[in-house]
Amino acid sequence: MARLELEQLDCWYGETHAVDHITLAVEDGELCVLLGPSGCGKTSTLRMIAGFVRPADGEIYLDGRPICHLYPGDRNIAMVFQNYALYPHKTVRQHFVFPLIPTRVSRREIEQRVNEMADFLEMHDLLDRYPGELSAGQQQRVAIGRALIRRPKLFLLDEPLNNLDERLRAETRANLRRMQQELQITTVYVTHDQVEAQALADKVVVMDMGHIRQVGSPQEVYHYPADMFVAGFIGMPPMNFIACRLEWEGTQPILRNSCFSLPLRGAMAERVDSLPQGRELILGVRPEHIRVTPQPGDDTIPAEVYVLEPQSNELVLDLKMGDLILKSRGDKQELGFRPEVGQRVGIRFLQRAVHLFDKETEKRV
Repeated sequence: MARLELEQLDCWYGETHAVDHITLAVEDGELCVLLGPSGCGKTSTLRMIAGFVRPADGEIYLDGRPICHLYPGDRNIAMVFQNYALYPHKTVRQHFVFPLIPTRVSRREIEQRVNEMADFLEMHDLLDRYPGELSAGQQQRVAIGRALIRRPKLFLLDEPLNNLDERLRAETRANLRRMQQELQITTVYVTHDQVEAQALADKVVVMDMGHIRQVGSPQEVYHYPADMFVAGFIGMPPMNFIACRLEWEGTQPILRNSCFSLPLRGAMAERVDSLPQGRELILGVRPEHIRVTPQPGDDTIPAEVYVLEPQSNELVLDLKMGDLILKSRGDKQELGFRPEVGQRVGIRFLQRAVHLFDKETEKRV
């Protein structure tokens, strides 16, 4: 068992408050991704877990045991860095053997573990090569193997795919997920790439300015973002945000702004049932939840095609409504027509999938 707990963890660099009293639990065998922009505190959190940075306050528990007082080498934690940190004068085999030397295991067991790791990573043919003779993807596998061969309780990865091209990133991402699931090792993975987070994580922790904004499964943070930061950070292209005012016509709630009036129905109407007349709200609509028709109609909002962005089988449209520019995304075949720049079209929001946020707090209604 390897359950990780962070309790009111705090970190300062001079006057910069890098991590602000965060609390988090990572369950045994779980792959937890710390996701956020540069400078949000995710790598500082990882380095505190590893023991490279001492927290200003708070405690870290591994299997219920406090570890903040332990040196990094005594924590039974393995870490893969962004730059892999391979020794240029050591072969792949020597990299695998190196972390086993201090453990004083027998030579026979060392050879057995090296062969097991080479099988697992499909690297038997590369065991006698040096890092300079390996591709970036192969070097990354060496770094992972060197970390895992110790059989640590906790596995930490700090943006390990940053140095790979897009095709290799996708391939390595799948291999990492397979390895983690087979080994069932508790893992904390740091990235700024929300596609990586969605593909890998059992649990996503969205961070910003040293704070945790939301913790949940990839589906939860995508479909039920806690606030506008999470909503805008998860998804590509990002969510559209439209400032609106809530008005009531009898029992019918309506969102109004300078470009449209949108009667709310079903679950959306229930969510604003207790809100007063004139409440300032932000309507959040993901690009894939905007439907576009060849011309405006009675049940659509008029807009103008501003920019076309073909992407493989999909089409991303920039749609202009007055001073607003919204992005829509959809399958070219399902669109049913070929839009042209300057064309007047109609748009419709899928109300079952849109979001409302309070303008002041930016929290989801």
